[in-house]
Amino acid sequence: MGIVNVNDDSFSGDGTLDMDEAVAKARSAVAQGADVVDIGAESARTNRGAVAVAEEVRRFSEFLRRWPEVHEGLAPMDSAQVWPPVLSANTWRAEVVEAVLPLGVELVNDMGGLPDPRNAALCAGYGASLLLMHTVGEPKVAHTGQSWDHVMEAMERFFREKIELARSVGLEEERLMLDPGIDFAKQRADNLEVYRQLGRLQRFGRPVMVPVSRKTVIGEVLGLPDPRDRDAGTIACIAAAMARGAQMFRVHDVSAAWQAVKVLHACEAVG
Repeated sequence: MGIVNVNDDSFSGDGTLDMDEAVAKARSAVAQGADVVDIGAESARTNRGAVAVAEEVRRFSEFLRRWPEVHEGLAPMDSAQVWPPVLSANTWRAEVVEAVLPLGVELVNDMGGLPDPRNAALCAGYGASLLLMHTVGEPKVAHTGQSWDHVMEAMERFFREKIELARSVGLEEERLMLDPGIDFAKQRADNLEVYRQLGRLQRFGRPVMVPVSRKTVIGEVLGLPDPRDRDAGTIACIAAAMARGAQMFRVHDVSAAWQAVKVLHACEAVG
């Protein structure tokens, strides 16, 4: 899953409000092997206020109108690459989800933790899939004081409840993916525990997507305050998560991630 930030305050400094540049970034991600392109029109940073709904919709709409340009004239890297690539919208407010789903979005990457069934119902109505992320509280609010006695037990309860909530409004379970929410309402020890026990999520029988790229926990382990210095640590997280059954990885450096996954498969690093 290649990241394209159509905003001006991405934590890793790679966002842009220039649609030509955003389309070029997405096209580069696809050319480097991305199966999914995840478009975000506002940063998840908690030290910045939320973008107005109308502005977020405007950014999405401008990019989505140009989506065919992203893969036009390209060919898949290999027989394993999903083609054409899947278009994902990284958003959480139901008003935005309702506006972007008719524009060709196939996957809603909901960082809000599905506090109510609206996004699931919208996905069901449009035949889209939903990525459920584990978190607590509202997005765009820091949860640095959150503590867990048993983070994986809490996560399992969370996913059981959210899967049932989604199913209750008609979203087929086959359209659900799970995201353990690395760095969201979790401290360093929690994040590392999630990586160690990620295999526990396989009991749900749904694909697991891990947002590995340039995360704070990597910077904490390596003493690297600049997110752009964390790509090698990102590859290590891919290897750790892949060995425990994860099927998708959200990344900035698609080329490095594609190569890592290809070699890990060749080495039979997963079961």
